[in-house]
Amino acid sequence: MYLLEDNLAIVKNDNIFKAIERISYHYHLNITNRVLRPLILQLYLDERSWKYIESFTERLEEYRFTGYKLDELYKQIAACARLVEVARNGIHSIKNKIRADSHAPDRIYREMTVNNLPNNLKVFIELLSSLYALLVDYDKNNAGGNLPVYAQVHELMNVRHLLDGR
Repeated sequence: MYLLEDNLAIVKNDNIFKAIERISYHYHLNITNRVLRPLILQLYLDERSWKYIESFTERLEEYRFTGYKLDELYKQIAACARLVEVARNGIHSIKNKIRADSHAPDRIYREMTVNNLPNNLKVFIELLSSLYALLVDYDKNNAGGNLPVYAQVHELMNVRHLLDGR
């Protein structure tokens, strides 16, 4: 069974924390590094999604102490999946903006960073998919005969579609 707090499922699981830590590390190192961050932030994504992504990737230590609300964690994953979709669609624009600044002193690093973005998005997707599968399994095993939380979160209806890129 879940640890329940105010009738909300709270997750305190080391495997889930480790998976989120890997995702956060990859996100900061390869998706929103100093070269890509200004360009990624220009992509159209609703403010709520940005807040979920920020909370997911930057507040791990706080969540280690308090635990994750399972429904909120699912929403954070869905927001990351929406970012992946928007980034996939905006990759040519990002590349063009990087290449337009061809006189930058770190031009080669910038080119390498943007050329690796598609592969880094794939790794990000794999990490998110792995976490999602881990959470669904955790959710099913701890629902205690009730409807699992993932089946109640509207944002998850198309998360597989977003991660798979279909």
